Amino acid sequence: MPSQKKNTFYGAAAVLAMTTILVKVIGALYKIPLTALLTAEAYADFNAAYNIYTVFLTFSTAGLPVALSKTVSECNALGRHNQKERVFRVALAAFLVLGSISFVCMSLFSPIVAEYVLQNEKANFAVLALSPAVLCTCCSAFRGYAQGHMNMVPTGVSQVIEALCKLVLGLALAVFILHAALPIDQDTRERLSAAGALAGVSIGAILSLCYLIVNHIRTKRREHVTATDRADSSRDILGQLLRIAIPISLSSCTLSIVNLIDTGLVNAQLQSVFGAIQGGLSDVSNSFMDIFPKAVEIFQSNLADPQADPILDSARSLYGTYGKTMSVYNLPFNLMVPLTACIVPGVSACIARRDRVGAGRTTESAMRMAALIALPCGAGLFALGGPIVKVVTLGNVDASIAGPLLSILGIASALVCIQTVATAILQANGIVNLPILTMIIGGVSKVIVSYTLVGNPRFMIYGAPAGTLTCFAVVVALNLLLIKRMVPHAPRYHLVFLKPLLASVVMAAAAWAAHGLLSRFLAGSFLLETAATAGAILVGIAVYAAMVILLRIISRSDLEMMPKGDKIAKILHIR
Repeated sequence: MPSQKKNTFYGAAAVLAMTTILVKVIGALYKIPLTALLTAEAYADFNAAYNIYTVFLTFSTAGLPVALSKTVSECNALGRHNQKERVFRVALAAFLVLGSISFVCMSLFSPIVAEYVLQNEKANFAVLALSPAVLCTCCSAFRGYAQGHMNMVPTGVSQVIEALCKLVLGLALAVFILHAALPIDQDTRERLSAAGALAGVSIGAILSLCYLIVNHIRTKRREHVTATDRADSSRDILGQLLRIAIPISLSSCTLSIVNLIDTGLVNAQLQSVFGAIQGGLSDVSNSFMDIFPKAVEIFQSNLADPQADPILDSARSLYGTYGKTMSVYNLPFNLMVPLTACIVPGVSACIARRDRVGAGRTTESAMRMAALIALPCGAGLFALGGPIVKVVTLGNVDASIAGPLLSILGIASALVCIQTVATAILQANGIVNLPILTMIIGGVSKVIVSYTLVGNPRFMIYGAPAGTLTCFAVVVALNLLLIKRMVPHAPRYHLVFLKPLLASVVMAAAAWAAHGLLSRFLAGSFLLETAATAGAILVGIAVYAAMVILLRIISRSDLEMMPKGDKIAKILHIR
């Protein structure tokens, strides 16, 4: 029986890990084409609405599914079938209430939410398009119930349905609205195209909910259980669920709330600067990364457009450009998903066997693998920010603005990856509350830096990625300090980070030099510029691989944790 349970656990974890990776890949395939399809202003609406949707979704679904699955699992272990069913009904009712409140906020009050929360009144269509999705948050009750039975398939399938719908239907609706012969002006068309892209998310949520309901009914029909236990009152059950759910929800919501605050703050500060430009602000000295002349150019262009609101649309343009770079910035983080999925069970298993040395070895190896992936990704984005964002968006972006934005975010992306792994290491060692505190501290620093720099005419939108970089630099520093102080056999940071950092710097320099050389010969068309960028990336990959082997960055124990790792070690002569 123990072996059967073990297999069930790891099988369930594997299913969830694979579907999570698949959903992340589909999400990237959804957002990256949108950066090429939507204008900067439309993408600003898309990004702003998605941020507020994330807050509602996270708050509604982060804690309760975990609490429900935990409680259902306990009821199964104790044979309390009636209790299990009442727990499910109470949780479903709670989900419906939260979903309904979120739906009302995003549908009936979409203009108010857009204008006063997002500081972008033109995002109201996008907010409205996402309102049905938050109403379907009750689908998480079905997911939590299935997970309590160690059945991850419904969760995985439903998430894939959502992801595919937003990819296929969202992109299709955006394309249709942009190119259909509709009797609307161009500004409204662009706003509706962002709403169409988000409508795919809502349709996916509805179809996902339908699948989960059908699956739940079929599962119930196959059950033949005679139960005699007496269930607790609904009030007591709700209290038990909330005691588990609220801390988890607050933890998960921290970054989403910070991002939402940042969205409104950045838009408001940008509009403040453009208001000053309208009032005659012009004497701002040039400096490195000075965006002011470009901002004046954008403002004058909108001022000449009779359909545009010069201040609001200029702010939307800069914020939308920033949002487009965020779709690339998030890619390295997705590579951490399978790694973090392995850290918690791997370290926890060693701790359960009281193998502290093994736990320390696993922790150090995981941190080194994170550095090996994150640092070159961040360095590459820093070195080739402009060329990469131009290729990804098919040239539908002002690279003179987007390039520096992505370069700053490139460094931040490496820190995000390391922070994610460090948090997983702390959680695996039973340290679950302190990472919440470090994220709050980082979030506050992000808001302060963003507010200060975005309101400065020399920096404006460049202050937004600077705030993100500051946030994760603070969080990484604090989390690494916690690991060093509180985790037995903590990683040796000089061995973990020094060699990968050196290899990444050399790689970035080689890629930057290669692009400069190739762009001299491959210039004049978008395809040739893409070839130059691709060539520079390939040079960077080759140089980094050579540096990894030359510096002996990967140890034999690292490779032994990978499939066929022992054979790879023999081929590379790694001892």
